[in-house]
Amino acid sequence: MKEHTYLPIGSVVLLNHGRKRVMVYGRKVKADGEEKVYDYLGCLYPEGALNSQDVILFDHSQIQMVYFIGFQDLEEIAFRQVINRKEDISEQ
Repeated sequence: MKEHTYLPIGSVVLLNHGRKRVMVYGRKVKADGEEKVYDYLGCLYPEGALNSQDVILFDHSQIQMVYFIGFQDLEEIAFRQVINRKEDISEQ
């Protein structure tokens, strides 16, 4: 059973054992050559993704603290409902 609701794009978090904050800029991402789907795609905050190697893939369970919850409007809320529903179906 799902334990979380996905954070919106722009959210800023600290990962377990992390020393630098990470900003979410993608969700439900697969790394090249891997089957695992990660909950989030992020980059260091405030630097951002300066090149393709600056990406951080992580799961919700790795978040130690949420510093900022990103932008939310009706479109974001509807999209989150879709990805949460898809996750609920895949866990059955």
